[in-house]
Amino acid sequence: MRAKPIFVVHKHQAKHLHYDFRLEKDGTLKSWAIPKGPTSQEGIKRLAVQVQDHSLGYADFEGQIPEGLYGAGKVEIWDKGYYMPITFEPNKLIFRLEGEKLKGTYCLIKLKTVDPNDKNWLFFRRKGK
Repeated sequence: MRAKPIFVVHKHQAKHLHYDFRLEKDGTLKSWAIPKGPTSQEGIKRLAVQVQDHSLGYADFEGQIPEGLYGAGKVEIWDKGYYMPITFEPNKLIFRLEGEKLKGTYCLIKLKTVDPNDKNWLFFRRKGK
């Protein structure tokens, strides 16, 4: 990992518009789909569904994924920058974002469910920090 790991948010117009939030970790981009998109407002929680990791090279991708392929549709970079990890536990990630649109301390908290394979998390900007 670089001295300053990167993050990127892709605006992805697939079947349904959503935003893919990605954090560089262990040589890959850990990824979550956020259906309503990330917000810079404090305390507003958004569903974030963990999806497959992507290669670091994908951080700069913009373009059209052809019909018939997974994720078909237009992809553009909505925000990007660096982040500072604060807490990285299996079910709780807290980090400071230094992006063009997203700045401040954010959290990804895994929802507690009966199914341990559930991929649902909450993404939000932490209040007061």
